[in-house]
Amino acid sequence: MAGLFLAHVAFAGARHALDRRPPSAVGRSRAVPPAVSWPEQGQAALVRGDGRAAASPHETPVPIASLAKVMTAYLTLTHHPLAGSAEGFTVTVSGDAAEAVAADAREGQSVVAVQAGEELTERQLLEALLIPSGNNIAQMLATQVAGSQSAFVDEMNAEARALGMSHTDYTDPSGFDRGTVSTAADQLRVLRRAMRFRVFREIVAMPSVTLPVAGTLTNYNPLIADGYAGKTGSDSAAGGCLSFFTEVAVGGRRVTEAGVVLGQGQGNDTSELLAAAGQAAEQLVDSTAPGSR
Repeated sequence: MAGLFLAHVAFAGARHALDRRPPSAVGRSRAVPPAVSWPEQGQAALVRGDGRAAASPHETPVPIASLAKVMTAYLTLTHHPLAGSAEGFTVTVSGDAAEAVAADAREGQSVVAVQAGEELTERQLLEALLIPSGNNIAQMLATQVAGSQSAFVDEMNAEARALGMSHTDYTDPSGFDRGTVSTAADQLRVLRRAMRFRVFREIVAMPSVTLPVAGTLTNYNPLIADGYAGKTGSDSAAGGCLSFFTEVAVGGRRVTEAGVVLGQGQGNDTSELLAAAGQAAEQLVDSTAPGSR
């Protein structure tokens, strides 16, 4: 996965292209050549390796499931940046947080096993947030960063407004609440901001992580072995979702394309929903950079 990090240097010169554009302009198809193959269902947004950015037509706010955790990670790193191999702050798991895991799991939430008194560093919490996608970890980070989940959600929405994400409303730090809605274009904005943190790029490129109590947990990203790093999300309301970046060849050099697909597949089978999201992501990249991989 090292090529993804080197390619970020080439990507950096173009990364402000989408950020500078008004929200109303992001979805105009003229920004990307007609060859781009948008998904037949759901929605998508893409910034090509050459810096051109656009989103599929007729985007509307929809549930995004665990893609909300990209903003949670971004705000955590904004408040508490990690450099090099630093571990950052340490959180001691409370009895209430440990007891809540079973109740959250019964609700169908994605959780990471913890136990009272366990100590987790900021880096470990981010790994648990972004790889096995622990909703309980999102709650712990929210409380650590902002003092409470409600205060953190307020920060999420304030940051969304600051980034020009005018079609986004966060109602929780994990995305489990179906009131958390956004568009592919908006989620591409926060993904690109999060990518400015090297530790974020490193973590979402990891195929698995080993945590003190939970043990070894696998990344849900169906394309992780194919060089697509990113964050997944899925449930029956959101469908299959994927925020991703991957290295491609453009004009004889390796650069990075980043994108978001929402609302792929049907039903509530996680593996099927994420497979559909992965297929849509590959279709986007293949249509804009054919034969580049």
